Amino acid sequence: MPAPLPPHVDPVEDVIEHVIPADALELIAPDPPTPHPLLALLPGLGLVLVLAALAWWLGRLLPLVGGPVIGIVLGILVRNTRAPGLAFHAGIRFAARQVLQWSVVVLGFGLSLGTVASTGLSSLSVTLVTMSAAFVAAWGLGRLLGVSGNLRTLIGVGTAICGGSAIAAVTPIVRADEHETAFAISTIFLFNLVAVLLFPFLGHLMHLSAFGFGMWAGTAINDTSSVVAAAYSYSHAAGDYATIVKLTRSTLIIPVCLVLAFAEAWRQKQGGAQGFSLARVFPWFIMWFLLASAVRTAGLVPAALQPGLAQLALFMIVMALSSIGLSADLRRMAATGVRPILLGTGVWAAVAISSLLVQRALGQI
Repeated sequence: MPAPLPPHVDPVEDVIEHVIPADALELIAPDPPTPHPLLALLPGLGLVLVLAALAWWLGRLLPLVGGPVIGIVLGILVRNTRAPGLAFHAGIRFAARQVLQWSVVVLGFGLSLGTVASTGLSSLSVTLVTMSAAFVAAWGLGRLLGVSGNLRTLIGVGTAICGGSAIAAVTPIVRADEHETAFAISTIFLFNLVAVLLFPFLGHLMHLSAFGFGMWAGTAINDTSSVVAAAYSYSHAAGDYATIVKLTRSTLIIPVCLVLAFAEAWRQKQGGAQGFSLARVFPWFIMWFLLASAVRTAGLVPAALQPGLAQLALFMIVMALSSIGLSADLRRMAATGVRPILLGTGVWAAVAISSLLVQRALGQI
């Protein structure tokens, strides 16, 4: 009888272990020597670089579409035509996470602290309203659709704050199982893809200014990568503004996680939420972004370097979006079912519409 399955780490590895017993795998293909961590990244990073370079070139030819959007589309096409093997996974994940975070840090070298502070404060009222709309819609519509409480929470938090990162942070607090987490991430990711392609078109249709679109994208799109891709496709000014708005919004994951942790601890009559770590949840790359902005404010970044840094940040964003596209399994997303997608649609619509309504009420658009 095969040994019990280890804790879930990677979806593909999990599937393999369910299909073939571990001892049989050892007979078929003994484990090779563990490669150096940097060497393990090379295949995936090489593939991402090739797609990003192609997307960058096509983005120059099609500036209305832009390199980030083309990158994610190319990644999706490759992933769902001929999925990269296990050797590519580490590098693809690295580009989707670390390279994206580094791109945000590089963007900080082009923004002064005064701009960051004023933008964050000006967007706070809109962000608080959209977060409230997301949680209310997730609770009400989720109950109407018969979606489980944990799944309602995960989709609500993912839509309200920062997509997959928020879901990953909240999962150990509410003790959601892997099935619920996979449903939530697939649903949120679907709307990230739609937002990157749809928001710029709708923004031009509504004749939104760079400020208005940046605020809308920063408060209504889930993941940082999708916010950056959509906003910079609209205009460079919209991209700068949306990035700061989104980073301000991302920091709100801390109080939300604390509230959920205390609520779960009270509900379970325990002293705390198992698996919850504030240090692990906190988006530390935001601190590096602020440090880069402080360097820019102090005048330590020569003016001659700033255009090059802006282009470097944009190329890193294209890399991140290409890698995210390479992670998008459309068949798996389609298999998540209709009700979570309907819930995600309703919550996302509530956030997008409330953002526009608040901006109009405040006279910002």
